[in-house]
Amino acid sequence: MLSHVIPPPRGYTKASNSLVRHPRICSDAKILVLYIQGLPEEDRDKPLSEHARALRMTGRAYQKAKADLVTYGYVHEKREHLSNGRWRTVQVFSNEPLTDDQAARLRAGVPADGYANTGGSAVPDAWSAPSARFPTVGQPTPRWVGGLLPADEEQGEDSSHPPTEVAEPEKTAEEPVAAVTAAEVEEAGEEPQAPSQEELVLAERVLLSLKHQARQLTLGVREARKLAGLAAEWLRRGVSAGDLRLALSSALPAEGVRTAFGFLAHRLVEKLPPRPEEVAESTSPPPSSPLPLPLIACDGPGEEHLFRPHASWVTTCGPCHREQQRAYAAELLARAEANPVPAPPSWRERVAAEARANEVASGYGTRATAT
Repeated sequence: MLSHVIPPPRGYTKASNSLVRHPRICSDAKILVLYIQGLPEEDRDKPLSEHARALRMTGRAYQKAKADLVTYGYVHEKREHLSNGRWRTVQVFSNEPLTDDQAARLRAGVPADGYANTGGSAVPDAWSAPSARFPTVGQPTPRWVGGLLPADEEQGEDSSHPPTEVAEPEKTAEEPVAAVTAAEVEEAGEEPQAPSQEELVLAERVLLSLKHQARQLTLGVREARKLAGLAAEWLRRGVSAGDLRLALSSALPAEGVRTAFGFLAHRLVEKLPPRPEEVAESTSPPPSSPLPLPLIACDGPGEEHLFRPHASWVTTCGPCHREQQRAYAAELLARAEANPVPAPPSWRERVAAEARANEVASGYGTRATAT
């Protein structure tokens, strides 16, 4: 394909390549971001739906565009309860992804990490809004073909072809994981075992499900596949899928996660649990059983004999002890038969005795009748 690019002298909007080339954001969402970014400051403070309606973007197309912008941090919404009992929805728009903490600080009017509040929008190094008058600057002039760059851009070599990106970021993303894994293998002093296909599939599912725990931990399929080897090592060491998900999504930093891939790679390595055999070796051995007591003479009746007691206070063997208990029980039975305990009174007798006691206590039983 032959291409000829003419840099516009005015009336243009800057857009980052990370937004324009984002593979998971639909085209309507990208156009909506560029449209709002290029509006004058006084025209930006409107609901997102009105801006979409100006682009004739309604229905399902608008809902999908808004969902993409909310998912990837370009739009943040918060419902607030007013003093008059009504509710309102406050929207924070940015042409760069923001974390929930940054959006909350911008909503409160506090700049966060170089992001300033600009007319209901938040962007780094806030852009200068175009004026409402037409033309915006100077007198109308014909378009020049090439050779002219915007005044605020770096003057470099003029080329009609867009710069080609070298596929180095993908390599740099893989290098930390590979380097850390190799260091861990050297420390362990043994060859690692390759995880099975079932463990890799389960680990990839756990990594992709982290977006339901925290939106900051959203991973792409290729990113999850790169980290599946580290996550599968957790599963090989006896960690369940639920515990792995909890270990990766809990105690997130207050300032937010800058990159989900790097954060999860670091946490998978730093919090890697020990192998089961290492835990078994580190645990202390169970205490040895005590030595048996020596043989002693039994204090029971009959011929003298020896036995081994189970405790230091035992002085009779088992048969002699049982014989002593039977003799003691027979003695108690004979005493009970010699001095029988009187039978307890029936319930009628107890009620009658209680009634008589009440009459005596109240004085009705001793009152004389006047004649």
